[in-house]
Amino acid sequence: MKDFNNKTVWITGASEGIGKELAIQLAKVGAKIILTARNTEKLQAVKDSLAGSGHFVYPMDLLKVETIPNAVEEILSKVDAIDILVNNAGISQRSLAKDTLMEVDRKIMELDYFAAIAMTKSTLPHMMERKAGMIITISSVAGKLGTPMRTAYCAAKHAVIGFMDALRSEVHADNIKVMVVTPGSVRTNISINALEGDGQKHNVTDPLIENGIPVEACAARIINGIKNETPELLIARGKERLAVYLRRFFPTLLFKMMTKLKAT
Repeated sequence: MKDFNNKTVWITGASEGIGKELAIQLAKVGAKIILTARNTEKLQAVKDSLAGSGHFVYPMDLLKVETIPNAVEEILSKVDAIDILVNNAGISQRSLAKDTLMEVDRKIMELDYFAAIAMTKSTLPHMMERKAGMIITISSVAGKLGTPMRTAYCAAKHAVIGFMDALRSEVHADNIKVMVVTPGSVRTNISINALEGDGQKHNVTDPLIENGIPVEACAARIINGIKNETPELLIARGKERLAVYLRRFFPTLLFKMMTKLKAT
């Protein structure tokens, strides 16, 4: 997909972070953006900042997964097509497994995995009928390896990669592209919004996040990946990037290194 002009892009988690920056950059190259998140006020502010026209705000709580099929039907009644779906909404974790309530595990899995799957499955019939479309899912380096204080988050991000890898082969004949993005530390509010073991917000910016990849650079890399129809895009540097390759080629070494990692 080389040309974004007049393409309709639906982005979840669009009120801040990677989703917001993707909306800004894609609008500049002519895309029409559907902005989804819970906070209507923040979404409206993002919409007002976008170049071009034809953008609109569609607030929804993706934790209410059962409402997603009807939401997709409503969107399709408003637009000619959904050319690109970006499953970006998600939430992280900062707690040991032994201290994490099961309801927190379920909430993270519901948003980071089931919501993305429901969005995808509800949009697929439309894309298959048109024999065109692209589904982009923002996973994480945490979807490639397990790190302490992130058990539920890692589980959800691993799961979504597995689903999308299988889906990619299923929809290839329908000319639908599936792209998974695995960012490392990016300068967003992900650690501030992360859940602690009791479900409360972490409200702290991790040093890795604070010194992470600028969100503008991350979004630019994703857009380049869309243009090249890259199946899986790793956006990480330094130790995080190295860890992904160690997990693949030297897993025992990585596991030993993880036991010494002081995660926050």
